[in-house]
Amino acid sequence: MKKTGLIAFLMMLLGILPMEAQIRGNHINVMVVPDHQDWNYAIGETAQFKVSVLKSSTLLDNVTVDYEAGPEMYPEVKKQGVVLKDGTMTWKGRMTKPGFYRLSVTAHVAGKEYKGSCTAAFSPEQLKPTTVEPKDFDQFWNKTLEEARWTVLNAQRELLPERSTEEVNVYQVSFQNIRWGSRTYGILSVPTKPGKYPALLRVPGAGVRPYSGDTYTAPGKAIVLEIGIHGVDVTQPQQFYDNLMNGALNCYWNFGMDSRDDSYYKRVIVGCVRAVDYIASLPEWDGKTIGVTGASQGGFLSYATAALDKRITFVAAVHPALCDHTASLQGIACGWPHYFYKVEKGKRSEERVLASRYYDGVNFVRRIQCPTWVSFGYNDDVVPPTTAYATYNTLTCPKTLSIYQQTAHFWYQEQWDEWQAWMKKQMNIE
Repeated sequence: MKKTGLIAFLMMLLGILPMEAQIRGNHINVMVVPDHQDWNYAIGETAQFKVSVLKSSTLLDNVTVDYEAGPEMYPEVKKQGVVLKDGTMTWKGRMTKPGFYRLSVTAHVAGKEYKGSCTAAFSPEQLKPTTVEPKDFDQFWNKTLEEARWTVLNAQRELLPERSTEEVNVYQVSFQNIRWGSRTYGILSVPTKPGKYPALLRVPGAGVRPYSGDTYTAPGKAIVLEIGIHGVDVTQPQQFYDNLMNGALNCYWNFGMDSRDDSYYKRVIVGCVRAVDYIASLPEWDGKTIGVTGASQGGFLSYATAALDKRITFVAAVHPALCDHTASLQGIACGWPHYFYKVEKGKRSEERVLASRYYDGVNFVRRIQCPTWVSFGYNDDVVPPTTAYATYNTLTCPKTLSIYQQTAHFWYQEQWDEWQAWMKKQMNIE
């Protein structure tokens, strides 16, 4: 009976686990592809897009679609209820000035929606940002950091043995931020073998979440500090952070944005620089190499940290947000969180426009001097490539651009691998 029961239990597992593991992709796919392999066109050229609605990788007849086309975030054409008899259609688009042109298609099949997009670039290397640089930008940030450093770090750390490995000791750490009692929390990974090591600071994307620490980039070969930005313990259950995101920290990116002094991001940016102070205080640091990296909001924070702290020796930013906020005031795609998008003329806050310039990635990248690697996708509708590219064009440091055209606000495995390899090279890690 015991043997029979064991066999039955194993068969149950074999029946259930594959069902969970094999949910992958969609039966229906909407493919939108351009006629240029690199998705790039010169101003005045015409891009031709081919749309295919597929079921089991074959064309689906008599499918109903909606589509919109035009400069990203500002489509000029919108159509609904178009029937594609053979599951295909073509579309042509062109631009007379630098930018990105997007065709987005939604297919309606069996009561569900399936979406596909393609975004063509028109002379993107000519894109320029719209934001204005405040005359006292450096004075403001230098004074802010000077005043913050009047407060000692008063660093604390606690070993997390369940996360540590033979190669790496993992700690939850905290240190003072912009004033006494305001702390930044993070997860620190330090090689167990005595020695001096390069360091990497990981800064977060938007949201409120716990952090597990980095034991994968270069285990046993580098110090890695992964920080949160909200001044709370980063090892609590997920529900703790969900409650904050839905409550006290809901839409925190809007907090205080009518004043450069009251912006939520003032404390956040100071916390990133103080994280560099903390790394530099570690006896295991080699005294030479500190990189900073992050995606989305973390891309912006990477820019800001490198601009304000010359100890940063390299930057890796993926689909960086919070860049060129005021572009939408000129009818151009703007960076997340889209502060002025769809704001009626005459109803925008001039105070917010002025404040936004002190928290715009464009004005930070002008000050970066170290090697910088930037990657993003053309189909990103959270961080528009218009802003990412215009900001990249503003960089005057040694720089590398890696485009993954089809990605939206997510990663491809190859993109992740390239990112990790580039950072290891900067840290002289094989």
